[in-house]
Amino acid sequence: MEYTISQERLTAAEYIDFLKTTNLGSQYPKERFRERIETLVSNVPISLVARDENGTVIGAVFGITDFAYWLFVTDLGVARDWEKKGIGTALLQQAHAAAGGEKDIAMYLVANENAIPFYEKFGMWKTTEVMEYNHIDWTPFTVE
Repeated sequence: MEYTISQERLTAAEYIDFLKTTNLGSQYPKERFRERIETLVSNVPISLVARDENGTVIGAVFGITDFAYWLFVTDLGVARDWEKKGIGTALLQQAHAAAGGEKDIAMYLVANENAIPFYEKFGMWKTTEVMEYNHIDWTPFTVE
């Protein structure tokens, strides 16, 4: 099974359709979901997409960076049928490289509890040094 990764912007509809094929779709609040996804896909500085040989989106990573010191990965997802094939690792590596590379850029993210083993295998570790300010109305739901 072949795939390619390229830097591209997805539409909100494409990303929402992709979320339905992943375990990533429960990380968003229900409030203004479509509006927020539109803002995300239109503005995120790093947007890498993996597609299969038919052009179907099978993976995506989004990141916010200053291109000097840090990268915050906002989204990393792989379609369930494509998990454990190295796509998530490849997306993360390419996002890190696009931000400036591991010698210059520290990478951060908020991990779903089920994804922690993946990130630890990648070489990341948990930290308690990150501060949070969050007053968002948040009604959990799953994109279906």
